[in-house]
Amino acid sequence: MKHTIYIIALLLYSTTALTAQELVWHNDMQKASEIAIQEDKPLLMFFTGSDWCGWCKKLQREVLVTQDFETWAANNVVLVELDFPRRKKLDRNLQIQNYQMQNLFKVRGYPTVVFANPEKAEGNKMNLVHLGSTGFVKGGSGRWLAVADNIVKSKSKS
Repeated sequence: MKHTIYIIALLLYSTTALTAQELVWHNDMQKASEIAIQEDKPLLMFFTGSDWCGWCKKLQREVLVTQDFETWAANNVVLVELDFPRRKKLDRNLQIQNYQMQNLFKVRGYPTVVFANPEKAEGNKMNLVHLGSTGFVKGGSGRWLAVADNIVKSKSKS
């Protein structure tokens, strides 16, 4: 009996670990855009202050690390984290990219989640078609996912 319980526990742990490993947050916009085009999915760009923003941490804790979000994200979007830390040092190119995206989408506060469809343009450039944005939504992951799903479904590619 102990052997059976151990095997079941191991299988449950393995399934959970595999699910968690499937969710990938990119920080390279070019690479994420190429993946989004290939998979025909919009980008979910999470503008965060990872080491100082309380609301960002709350959004992560209540939504972005939940199983519901992981399942939804795997099926609907390509994830991008655009971080603006105060204590952690980012690579200079990453800082420049993040500030360019912040200016492009006129992000004024954190957390902000922007949804956009990437499109290839001339000269290996990407255009980003803004679909909508949200921040922290009261009501947990279900409520947040309803808002996100509405943005993605109502304005995504036909």
